[in-house]
Amino acid sequence: MRLQKTTELISSDLQSTTQRLDSLEFFTGLKVIYLGGTIVEDKQHTPILSIPMKSRRTTRWDMFATWVGANANNGTWFVGGVLAACGFAVAMKVLVLSSALSYVFLSLIGYIGYKTGVSTMAISRASFGERGSYLPSLVNITQFIGWTAVNTFIAAQSVSLIFHQLLHWPLWGQPGGDKGLVVGILIMSVLHILSVSSGSRSVQLIERIGIVLVFIFVLWESVAVFKTVSMDQIIGWHVPAKARMATGAAIDYVAAFNLAWVTAGADFTRFTSIKNNAIHTPFWGALIGVVWFAFIGLISTISIAISSGVYNANNSDPSTIASKLGLGVVAFLVIILTSMTANAVNLLAAGSALSNIFIRLRLKYSLWIVVLLATIVTFIPMFVGSFLDTFESFLDYVGMVLGPTIAIICTDFYIRAHRHYEVKQLGLINGKYWYHHGFNWIAYLVFALGVAFFIAVHQMPFFANTVGATFVDMVLSGLLYYILMAIYDRKGSRHVN
Repeated sequence: MRLQKTTELISSDLQSTTQRLDSLEFFTGLKVIYLGGTIVEDKQHTPILSIPMKSRRTTRWDMFATWVGANANNGTWFVGGVLAACGFAVAMKVLVLSSALSYVFLSLIGYIGYKTGVSTMAISRASFGERGSYLPSLVNITQFIGWTAVNTFIAAQSVSLIFHQLLHWPLWGQPGGDKGLVVGILIMSVLHILSVSSGSRSVQLIERIGIVLVFIFVLWESVAVFKTVSMDQIIGWHVPAKARMATGAAIDYVAAFNLAWVTAGADFTRFTSIKNNAIHTPFWGALIGVVWFAFIGLISTISIAISSGVYNANNSDPSTIASKLGLGVVAFLVIILTSMTANAVNLLAAGSALSNIFIRLRLKYSLWIVVLLATIVTFIPMFVGSFLDTFESFLDYVGMVLGPTIAIICTDFYIRAHRHYEVKQLGLINGKYWYHHGFNWIAYLVFALGVAFFIAVHQMPFFANTVGATFVDMVLSGLLYYILMAIYDRKGSRHVN
């Protein structure tokens, strides 16, 4: 009887472990093999899974392909198109430099994932507190729902254009044009539900097909662009004075776009047993991916401005570009597929963050909730009247909340904790990372001040025309957090003595 009971307990534990690993495999697109590790789950513990070294199977090629593929999506093209407002030369400088600096933080978070074997949101428990980590989770939920909405809206425009070509429905912006866009959003939302409900193997298959089609589409679009204009014309094109974007604003937009991936860094690097694979590979993979695909969006938008004689920043999205270049229905279908594959990862990231807050909520139901929320958010540009304005406001929000969050996590691990966390203490009530009733209020204070600083200065001429506000905000947030926590630690040691 005891043997039977023990067998049942082991079976139950393995089933619970397998479910968690399945969700991790779904998120990363990588195969996870469970060879051991400890999951403690009782009234005094929140279950935190640390992947042991012997269970890690991610190769350098897996990691590189993952991060190149992370930026092979519609949003990256659109960012490149938005940067056209700076002119080609300035846009490329901003794209490379701001992206490289952003991905330094991806490497920093990547190393923490390698060192601890836990996800980024679990890592945030050490700096924000066990319950305080709900704040970074909420940030992740909102930003990944936002990226889902961005990709969905672009794909919905493609659906609308297909209906226009096949059924002669009016386009968005024309009388009665809302119908095609609404139907497109609803169709994409159904496809998203199917993609996240079908399991990791189906999603992996769709992603593998999708990434090949993306590369083909990029080459196809490049050929179409250079049939219309030359590279010399693109480099020599001048932005109309009224439409020019300030350099600092461009730096902030690119930083916000790239920092969005930083909060997912450890979720991938926890699966590698190679230190350099957690530090260097994500950096170069993500950098190559973003520069490559944003470059295509940049030259495509400029080519349309040159050929038409009119620059319109709203022509930056891939659906409009494909339409203007005359690429046809096949191109729209590729955009729809790439949106679906990119959003499978976005939705799972948001769903996982929601499950981190509501531990008893099953991942399946979390995914349904975030799909519903993303669908609602996707309709916002229809009421605002401009997708570009909505997108730029969203990037402001992302930079505003992610900058302080990432700065606090990195400062806590590398400077305060001297690159060592006690993983067994993560999730422990009244443990090392419990702070005050589960919250590190200093982290919350610094986060609030960081957000306030960004809001106050990001439109000031000095910041808007020079270095932007995001990276300055991160430096100041990290410095303030270190000083306040040093005072806190000193008081704590005196109290113990």
